[in-house]
Amino acid sequence: MPVPGPTERLTFREMTIDDADLLVALLGDPDVMWVYPHPFSRDEVQAWIDWNVQSYHARGFGLWVLALRDSGDFVGECGLTVQTVAGVTEIEVGYQLLPAFWNRGLATEAVAACRDFGRDIAGLERVVAFIDPRNIASQRVAAKVGLAFEREVRIPEKTLWLYAQAIRDRPPGS
Repeated sequence: MPVPGPTERLTFREMTIDDADLLVALLGDPDVMWVYPHPFSRDEVQAWIDWNVQSYHARGFGLWVLALRDSGDFVGECGLTVQTVAGVTEIEVGYQLLPAFWNRGLATEAVAACRDFGRDIAGLERVVAFIDPRNIASQRVAAKVGLAFEREVRIPEKTLWLYAQAIRDRPPGS
């Protein structure tokens, strides 16, 4: 299946069960997962991989593994996921990067590539990001790629800020 990119510095690929150790290092890191209820266990990472593999087959997208183009070093994950919040189904562009790769513009580069994939390959009309109000870095990434604050949404655990961007004009008559 097609994947985003490559970008100037990143490559994307589908995650597989062989990525479990990489994803445990990422999703099990409390610094990476600080806005989640808890870091993921190995079993939760296995379920995460299975969920993404199913999404690739069902929808043609999910979260993809990110690596540096020049070295192949694992950077994190970024992609498109289906989220239903407050009774509305949206396609979210989301990411997690290893702390060693923070503050280098890689998240912005990856999110822009996934947004463009959503528009050009998946035919999406809109993408969103659900961002914890404390997560200033993610708010900046959203703004840099053109997502704008739309509203607050309440999920069972907390309130999130919904950032959104129309990425394709609707066809006439739709």
